[in-house]
Amino acid sequence: MATVNHLSSHTYDLVKATQAPPRFHSPTESRSQSVADAEEVREAFSSFIGEAFYGQMMKSMRSTLNKPAYFHGGRAEEMFQSQLDQQLAQEWAADSGDRFAEPMFEQQFPHHAKILREAKQAEAGEPLDDLAYLRRR
Repeated sequence: MATVNHLSSHTYDLVKATQAPPRFHSPTESRSQSVADAEEVREAFSSFIGEAFYGQMMKSMRSTLNKPAYFHGGRAEEMFQSQLDQQLAQEWAADSGDRFAEPMFEQQFPHHAKILREAKQAEAGEPLDDLAYLRRR
């Protein structure tokens, strides 16, 4: 099975995520469980995409710099530099990774995106389109 755990501290089975969630007997239990599952998939996906994007960006930026003539720490500096880059990528992914991961999530996992949209609409109440019946006579 394909498990995502390369750059992210989150682990989630993406093969399981692409399949439709199983149907439960209780409608309230199935709805809350499917929303929780969809939210878990979205968080793992956003974290993975953000960390991969920012990690590659930092790696590319570091490759453009030459080593300084003096005060270069050698292999130890390179190792700790990569750890710093990984930490920065995680922070940046948490702050702004959703901006470009959300459209990709909706395309990759349409079923889960639909569940999250419906849950968000249910929390917000009735949409304005349903207010047409309030016209005065």
